[in-house]
Amino acid sequence: QVQLIESGGGLVQVGGSLRLSCAASGSAFSSYAMGWFRQAPEKEREFVAAISRSGGNTYYADSVKGRFTISRDNGKNMVFLQMNSLKPEDTGVYYCTANRGGPVSTTTGGVDYWGKGTLVTVSS
Repeated sequence: QVQLIESGGGLVQVGGSLRLSCAASGSAFSSYAMGWFRQAPEKEREFVAAISRSGGNTYYADSVKGRFTISRDNGKNMVFLQMNSLKPEDTGVYYCTANRGGPVSTTTGGVDYWGKGTLVTVSS
C-alpha cells in the first residue's frame, strides 16, 4: 500500500509556472513507476507524464510536451511536475500516480495507486 499526497497547486496566469510535488509513503518508492494525470472540469481524466523507477525514462502527453517536466527524488520519496508556459486548457485537478513493479502507465486502468489530487487553475 502506498499513500500519495500532492501539493503545489494554485491559481496562475496564462504563461506562468507551477511546480507540483507528490510525497509517497513507504520504503519501496524506487520500485514504482510514477506519473501524473489530470482531469479538467467536465472532462475525463487524462495522462500527463510518467517516469521510470530510476528516473532514466520520461514520457509526456503531446499536449504538454516541451512545457512540462517530470522528475523524481528516490531518496526523498517524491515526484515532481514542473509546469511552464501554462495555458487555460491546463486547468484541472492533477493526480499523482504509482505503478508497482515498475511499468509506466498512460491509461487510468493501468494505475495502481492514486493521490487525492491538487487543483491547478490557469486564468486567461
